[in-house]
Amino acid sequence: MGKKQVPAIRVPTKRQEAKWQRQKRIRRMIIIASTIFLVGIISYAAYGYYYQSKPFSEKVITVNDVSFNMRHYVNMLDAQTKELEPDSIYYYTNAVARYIEDAELIRQGAKDLNITVSQEEIEETIEEQNFPKDEVYQDIVETGLLTGKLVEYFDSQLPDEMLQANTSVMFVESEQVANKVIDQAEKGENFTKLVREFSYDNNTKEYDGNLGWLPQELMPQTIAETFNLTAGEISQPIYDNSTNKSVGYWLIKVSEKDPEKGINVSAMVLGSEQEAVEIKIELDAEGNFSELAKNYSQHSSKYKGGKLGWLKEEEKETNDFSYEFDEVTFQLPVDEVSEPVKDETVTTEGGYWVVKVLDKQQRELDDDAREVLKNKHLSEWLEQQRENSTIENILDATRMAWAIAEVIKRR
Repeated sequence: MGKKQVPAIRVPTKRQEAKWQRQKRIRRMIIIASTIFLVGIISYAAYGYYYQSKPFSEKVITVNDVSFNMRHYVNMLDAQTKELEPDSIYYYTNAVARYIEDAELIRQGAKDLNITVSQEEIEETIEEQNFPKDEVYQDIVETGLLTGKLVEYFDSQLPDEMLQANTSVMFVESEQVANKVIDQAEKGENFTKLVREFSYDNNTKEYDGNLGWLPQELMPQTIAETFNLTAGEISQPIYDNSTNKSVGYWLIKVSEKDPEKGINVSAMVLGSEQEAVEIKIELDAEGNFSELAKNYSQHSSKYKGGKLGWLKEEEKETNDFSYEFDEVTFQLPVDEVSEPVKDETVTTEGGYWVVKVLDKQQRELDDDAREVLKNKHLSEWLEQQRENSTIENILDATRMAWAIAEVIKRR
């Protein structure tokens, strides 16, 4: 049998594509039908309850001392979902409630900063945007204008210059690799070359690891501490368990072979070669494969103790595993655990950052940094407004279903 060629890209057949498209359409139809059915049932029950209680006048959201009734919520839900299909309205009910809360927080907070919008400005914008002259659209326009003025306010609070660092970063699979990279860099190895060789963070590797000039406030939180380094200094390894990387290491075990069924396989994916080697040592010392897979594997099969089930060699071209996985798996003797198999087609979580500060100085803020900072400060201000306010929202599933039904009646 000839050596298996590495497939560049596995292209689905027309039959497979047609099947996937049919399945996608069917799933979408089921979801839409289910949503409409559930909303209809809930709405029917809600109508019985609300018909007697005159729901339009019911106060459903209160922000400090300002309340909004059901009529306002329905009008806002209608306005904010005007371009959507009826079956999609459900997904925006909570977002619209949050918008009403935030809009009122902005109005109250802006007033404290002596930032206001005139009725003339509102009417002029409504005319320009060709909006209906309804009260709800006046609220939407007022919120937009106030937000714009708040952004200008926070922009005016920013200094022209800030202390900034120009940094280069890499995200490597393990502390062992991080220490190796640091050692090579300190001996004079080009840092960019090391990024290209060892980094597995696609977002930063695309730019050879260079983050450009950033004030400390805009540096990623996981590496913000490196802002204290001096120009030319390299950080110690910084652990990060939240960032994904495009590499993993398989440990594979074949428990049975059958002429008809193929091979019965269990496997686990580990986040680094270092971790895979350590677990392999445990397995060689009679460690329990299933328990170790449950505790450490980053593959979805971990919940079944790493069991992948029966695989056939003649079907490996159509399975969900990589060339590297296939090449090892179908050659394994029964009950023998493979050596770590590197696979760059899987995604694993966690690793270590290594950061080099290329330069550090007081610099003028560029337009991009300024834009991010002023919007960041606005978001933080709004969150502070929320924390310092009393907000009551009684829009439960029944009330929201009733509101959806009212919006649909208008379409």
